[in-house]
Amino acid sequence: MLQPDAFAVSDRGEHAQRQASSGQPKTGLRLEAVHLTRVVDGKILVGGVTVQVEPGEILAVVGPSGAGKSSFLRLLNRLDEPTAGGVLVDGQDYRAIAPQNLRRRVGMIMQTAFLFPGTVAANISFGPRQRGEQLGAEQIAALLERVGLPGYEPRDVNTLSGGEAQRVSIARTLANSPEALLLDEPTSALDEAAARSIEQLVLSINRERRMTCVIVTHNRLQAMRMAARTMIIKAGRVAAIGPIGEVLDG
Repeated sequence: MLQPDAFAVSDRGEHAQRQASSGQPKTGLRLEAVHLTRVVDGKILVGGVTVQVEPGEILAVVGPSGAGKSSFLRLLNRLDEPTAGGVLVDGQDYRAIAPQNLRRRVGMIMQTAFLFPGTVAANISFGPRQRGEQLGAEQIAALLERVGLPGYEPRDVNTLSGGEAQRVSIARTLANSPEALLLDEPTSALDEAAARSIEQLVLSINRERRMTCVIVTHNRLQAMRMAARTMIIKAGRVAAIGPIGEVLDG
C-alpha cells in the first residue's frame, strides 16, 4: 500500500518552500510512481514500476511495442487505475486529489489529436469552461501564438493538417495551466518535418515553464533529442533507467 507520509520530507518540499519565500511562481511538479502496478484479467500491464521525475525534467519512456509504455503513462493521471502501488504528486497521494483537478495539473497529449467538432477557439476554451472559467479572446490568441498558429481561432478543426491539429491539442492542454505533461507518442502520426516541429515546441514549453514531462516514444533518436534520462520498459517492468546515452547505448 502506498504510504505518502514516507515521502513527506523531500528535496521537492524544500524547493517549494524556497519558492514561496522568494515570491517565485510555482512551476513544474514532482511525479513519483511507487511500485505502480496494473493487472487486467491476470495479465501484467505494468508491474511494480518505481521512478521519480523531478520538476522540469523530461523523462523518455521507451521499449518494444506492447511493453506497457502507454499503460504506465495512463496510470500517472488516473486515466486507468492501479491495482497496486500508486503515484505521489509533489509528495501527495494522487488518490487524494479530485480526478478532474489531477488531470488539469497533469495534462496529457495523445498520439492522435482528438479534437471536438467546431472551431479551434472552442476547443481551446473547453477545459476552462468546464470549471466555470471563460478564456478571453486575448488569452486564446496568446495560446495560439505560442504554438505557432496565430489567427487560427475561427478555423474548423476538420480543415487542419495533422501537425496543426496536434498543436491545437497542445494549446488546449496549456489552457488548463498544467504543471506536468504526459505525451504518448505525440509525433508518431506525423511526417518528419511536423514531428521535429512538435519536438521543438515541447522543448521550448518545458524550458519556459519548467514543466515536468514524461514522453513515451518508440523513436530512440527522438528520445535522445528530448530527454536527459530514459526508462526502458519490457513486459510491463523496468528493464533499465538512467542517463539516456548510457541506457540506450548500453
